[in-house]
Amino acid sequence: MAGGAARAGATEGDGREFYELRVYETNLGARKRVLDDYLERAFIPALNRAGSSPVGAFNVIAGASSLALYLLVPFPTLDALVSAPARLAADPEYVKAAEPCLSAPIDDPAYVRYESSLLRAFAEAPRVRVPAETAAKQPRLFELRTYESHSERAALRKIEMFNEGGEIALFDRLGLRSVFFGQTLMGRRQPNLVYMTVHRDQAARDRSWAEFSASPDWKRLSSDPAFANTVSAQHIVFLRPAAYSQI
Repeated sequence: MAGGAARAGATEGDGREFYELRVYETNLGARKRVLDDYLERAFIPALNRAGSSPVGAFNVIAGASSLALYLLVPFPTLDALVSAPARLAADPEYVKAAEPCLSAPIDDPAYVRYESSLLRAFAEAPRVRVPAETAAKQPRLFELRTYESHSERAALRKIEMFNEGGEIALFDRLGLRSVFFGQTLMGRRQPNLVYMTVHRDQAARDRSWAEFSASPDWKRLSSDPAFANTVSAQHIVFLRPAAYSQI
């Protein structure tokens, strides 16, 4: 188990990204458009200029409130994440484009609140993987999974299962396409890990998971006692990309 713990705690210079996963609680009607405009025209372009790319924006299909908007922001280093607010404030293009959102009055805000989690990419999936459909704006279904564990040790064993155990490699071999894998460093309901897969549609998603579940390699890996009882709860949210999503 020491190998998994070592990888989970690897140094910042190992090429693994950090992720901020935001969940906005949005308003109904026209005010939702104000938030979308802010993200599309101000926030995401400014993040890109600061070196954070690609940024994913997703609306909920099922599994969470339909008023939620998910945002995935990759950062190359922890320092880039910490310095992002100051960089935005010093970016004149951002300040100008963000004005309609940032100046919204207290009784008519662009959104209600947002929650934010800090994630660290897994060793075997150090960077966001952009699906081929994104460039052509083709339909795609995203599945966001959160695996909770009953202890920090169990959580590290589950991460080891993905890394050294070969679960990520098995995803790739069987065509179960992943977007990112992240260990939650700060956020709700810890310890947990979060990952995202992408599919053409619900039928393609069901076929991919059925093939994965039936794989002899998965059956062997999932029956390994070293990885038993590592997940105590799981949550699945189905998402569709916003028109301005870069993922």
